[in-house]
Amino acid sequence: MKSANQTGQNTPGTFNLATLALELAMITTISSSQDPRLDPLRLNERQLTTIAQRRSTIAAGRFIAEGDLVVARALASGYKPEVVLCDVEQAERFDLEIEKLGGQCLTADIEIRRQATGLGVPLSALGVFYRPEPLTVNQVISKASRVVVVEAVDNPSNIGAIVRCAVGLGWDGLICDSTSADPLSRRGLRVSMGSAFNLRFARTSDIVETLKTLQAQNFKVFALTPDSGSVDIDQIKIDPMQKRVVIFGSERTGLSQQALACADACVKIAMNPNVDSLNVAAAAAISCYALR
Repeated sequence: MKSANQTGQNTPGTFNLATLALELAMITTISSSQDPRLDPLRLNERQLTTIAQRRSTIAAGRFIAEGDLVVARALASGYKPEVVLCDVEQAERFDLEIEKLGGQCLTADIEIRRQATGLGVPLSALGVFYRPEPLTVNQVISKASRVVVVEAVDNPSNIGAIVRCAVGLGWDGLICDSTSADPLSRRGLRVSMGSAFNLRFARTSDIVETLKTLQAQNFKVFALTPDSGSVDIDQIKIDPMQKRVVIFGSERTGLSQQALACADACVKIAMNPNVDSLNVAAAAAISCYALR
């Protein structure tokens, strides 16, 4: 027969260790899915921040971190939480850090978390965080030597995969034009596994001006394009000390002619001639490795 502590049931003269831990940590336990403290978690991305806010250079709104890994990386990077809803285990893990950063840690049973978040399989941690003060292009450039630039890459999954490739392969800056997806989008963060928190990024409303600014700071710009006149990427030789930029465009139309005209070199990935292009995330992985 199981003891009271093994079953999680309290009987006279016994206590529940998990409950005691929550009480000592001052973690708030939610008993109703309609509790107003859960309201931020019920909002979708359009309610947390508008498309205009996400794509502007002005910080506004909030973002969602899904899963304990993404929440942990957001907290480790100093992002300020508003509220984080966890199971008991993750609440015990995150509470002190959430409180230190000015947020509120909540815990609830699986059914309440399912109802509050609308997720069929509730995550062990789900948080709403405030967006940080945005960086300018010059702020990103000043501390980077390998920068990824994206133009019209509007799929959040692709942005997330590009971010993950960039961080994993040692690139240290990202610049998105105003039509590209948000690195802090819910899906983008999920795909990047929170890597966006470790990659300095900025928005630009003028891709040509940005590329010229990079060149003025001694960056060499490589534009990825399948055009027949481009050079195979495996033929590119770069001085290890050379600062560099690789720029990717939309999967459907590729880079704009204005962006291509700014490049120091147009490069391509050798591939089956019967296939017109690779997915941009796959191209980013190959390019970030080849030009690293």
